[in-house]
Amino acid sequence: MCFAPEADAVVGGIIVIIGIDALRHVEEPKQLALASVPMLLGVHQLTEAFVWWGVQDHVAHPIERVAVWTYLLIAFAALPIVVPVAVGLVERSAMRRRIIVAFGALGVAVAVALTISLFRGPINAVIGGRYIAYHVDELRLGGPWTGLYVVATCGALLASSYRDLEVFGALNLVAIPVLMWLTVGGFVSLWCFWAAIASIIIALHLRRARRSRRAIDLAAEIGLHQGLDVRR
Repeated sequence: MCFAPEADAVVGGIIVIIGIDALRHVEEPKQLALASVPMLLGVHQLTEAFVWWGVQDHVAHPIERVAVWTYLLIAFAALPIVVPVAVGLVERSAMRRRIIVAFGALGVAVAVALTISLFRGPINAVIGGRYIAYHVDELRLGGPWTGLYVVATCGALLASSYRDLEVFGALNLVAIPVLMWLTVGGFVSLWCFWAAIASIIIALHLRRARRSRRAIDLAAEIGLHQGLDVRR
């Protein structure tokens, strides 16, 4: 199969390694949340590998249930809040930051509604061919909430003044209609798989930001030395 537990495990492991690299390039506390996004998505994919194995009866049922709950809580409760917050913390423009805060407020509302639906249950996961289909019986307004979820996460990224983060948001915005067209039941699984891969852009953004900051510091240091030489 194209998507399988092995695929989730391999991709998850790679993204976790990239996430560690992203965390290594953090130079300011405000970058920490953004650097944590690849790590969170990597762990997310590793968790789904255990969902696969549980559905296939390769691991004990309690392990499968923990994996399902962990996966859905990250997808429904964490990501719509973490992404806007992470983008907002590093934003340079006050006007854009206010827009991102609005998307963050929407993300909180979406996360609360989806989390309540999860705890009202029941929830289950089944293999839908090449993906895991997650069913939440209480999520009767799945379509509208999915739309608001997309607005909160992708909107925050698109509002960023950083080109890399804009690209990350645009790629997700393009991928979402395609994935929705392919499958509704497996949308959560496939989109999170794609987002994990695309989060490499965040790690590259942090690398570039660190290089740019060091270049500016070096230029400032050279300018200071030159100024001192002229005075002498």
